Amino acid sequence: MSFTYGPEFEALADQVSNWGRWGADDELGTINLITPEAVRRGAGCVRAGRSFSLALPLSEAAGIQAGFMLGRVNPLRVMTQLNVPATGDPTGPCVSDDVVTMGLQCATHWDGLGHVSYQGVIYNGYPATGITCFGASQCGIDKVTSLVSRGVLLDVAASKGVEQLDGGYAITGDDLDAAAEMGRVRIEPGDVVLVRTGQIRNLPDKFNYAVPSPGPSIHSVRWFRDNDVAAVATDNMTFEAWPCVPEGSLLPVHILHLTYIGLMQGQNWDLEALAADCAADGIYEFLLEASPQPFVGAVGSPVNPIATK
Repeated sequence: MSFTYGPEFEALADQVSNWGRWGADDELGTINLITPEAVRRGAGCVRAGRSFSLALPLSEAAGIQAGFMLGRVNPLRVMTQLNVPATGDPTGPCVSDDVVTMGLQCATHWDGLGHVSYQGVIYNGYPATGITCFGASQCGIDKVTSLVSRGVLLDVAASKGVEQLDGGYAITGDDLDAAAEMGRVRIEPGDVVLVRTGQIRNLPDKFNYAVPSPGPSIHSVRWFRDNDVAAVATDNMTFEAWPCVPEGSLLPVHILHLTYIGLMQGQNWDLEALAADCAADGIYEFLLEASPQPFVGAVGSPVNPIATK
């Protein structure tokens, strides 16, 4: 007998599944929705020329990890060369170098489709045993060679008239529709949706930032599938509402997004400056460049997302 969340969860998984939609050998999932037309739509959003980095600093001292996740160590950067003379003459050219050790998902990052398995499989039915100590043989983050499209900010907190949502608030599809209405934007296939909860305002308090956390809930999953969203990111650590909904479940939105829809999730995206600019000019769409780093076989990747308006 295999583990299951129950018949309602299994029915929803079947309804939103994209397995086979782009072929039995597909490893990209909803990234397939980013067509040339979607990229041109994003490029058409560039009017003022203002760009915003949505990444947190990569720093051991300022890192957000507090020991919750084994292996998600904050970036540790050390110097490996200090003004080493290239010719032996210290007055000539000298070289300095450094090296970094870090968790690929320790700061602003993408979760790849191999990040979560359920009932022994990952996206498109590939066996979870394909993920070994050597990495992911299918659905590795390196398969996503570029991620450029129209980005849309759905400021759920602002649409409810607050700076940040309460910890544990479970975002629904209706909440996302309300945020889209406030921003006067219509979601189109291939868009990358950024969901602002305001949770990142809890930093630098790592513990209050981590939990409890507002975020998308199981009641928003069908919305992402029905709108053919290409990828989604949030401004919190857990992505989905924590504690999870329904009560007692563990990572149901991760499973439905990554394993069944094939929808990459981003976490720890700093949306504050972008949200302020969107509120000021009333424009909630932009060109988004958020390509993962091509770590071969990795199940996640750090990213420095750039939104340009």
